[in-house]
Amino acid sequence: MLSFCEIKGVLSQKCVGIAGAGGLGSNCAQNLVRSGIGKLIIADFDTVNESNLNRQFYFRNQIGQKKVFALRDNLNMIDERSIIQIHDCVVDIDNIPLLYNTCDVVVEAFDSAESKHMLIEYMCYNYPNIPVVSASGLAGFGSLDRIHVVESGNLFVCGDFESQVEYNNPPLGPKVSMVSAMQADIVLQILLKK
Repeated sequence: MLSFCEIKGVLSQKCVGIAGAGGLGSNCAQNLVRSGIGKLIIADFDTVNESNLNRQFYFRNQIGQKKVFALRDNLNMIDERSIIQIHDCVVDIDNIPLLYNTCDVVVEAFDSAESKHMLIEYMCYNYPNIPVVSASGLAGFGSLDRIHVVESGNLFVCGDFESQVEYNNPPLGPKVSMVSAMQADIVLQILLKK
């Protein structure tokens, strides 16, 4: 077993990409910074809305700000030694190589199924040696015993794989936080095994 100092020593040399700065991305990022990760590369185009505050790592005074800038500020308050590289953009096939080709691990934290599929497919095909940690099924509440991880090569997916976000089944803080914490923990397992 590694000591906390040894863990932080390893993690301080690692770079993790996060695609999306919403509920999954913002909470995963805070867990990684709290664990001592050296560098995060975070990309998102959205702004903080009041409706985000029930599950995302933002605060009321940040409503209207771009998520990547607000998230960088929040992460710097945890540990200003972590390098937080932000990109205010839509992640697409054209910029994935520019954003994430130097990362040790990439976290997929999108809302839309199409974006999830695009990133996973691109990374697995073009960068098969960079692990991708994704999520599926985190809406609503309860059924926590169904949350698990499925691993396929260098792809790791967390969630219950069932609960779809709908009007009557919105994403809520506890389940989103739990799945994003699982994503962060898988990242740590990958990085500390290397």
